[in-house]
Amino acid sequence: MRYICMIYNSADTDGTLTSEETDELIKAHFAFDEELRRDGIMIHADALEMPDKATVLRVRDNCLSATDGPYVETKEHLAGFYVIEAPDRPVRMLSLPD
Repeated sequence: MRYICMIYNSADTDGTLTSEETDELIKAHFAFDEELRRDGIMIHADALEMPDKATVLRVRDNCLSATDGPYVETKEHLAGFYVIEAPDRPVRMLSLPD
């Protein structure tokens, strides 16, 4: 069965990490990526742009419209995702540095 594992970021912490903390976070994600590949369950993973670069696409009455920015105000935003193929519900979590 395929699963999508979504990564949410808090608007309270966006832009507050030092460059060293950001590097550690990226390394942790790359290590997790490699672990999922090694286990043969990785389909795809990707990071997403920040909400201020978002575009919302809508189809209404067979008409496509595009608007800038997220469509809701929220303290969290979707920052990335993993798509995996696993025999049952995934329970493994990404261990992030303290």
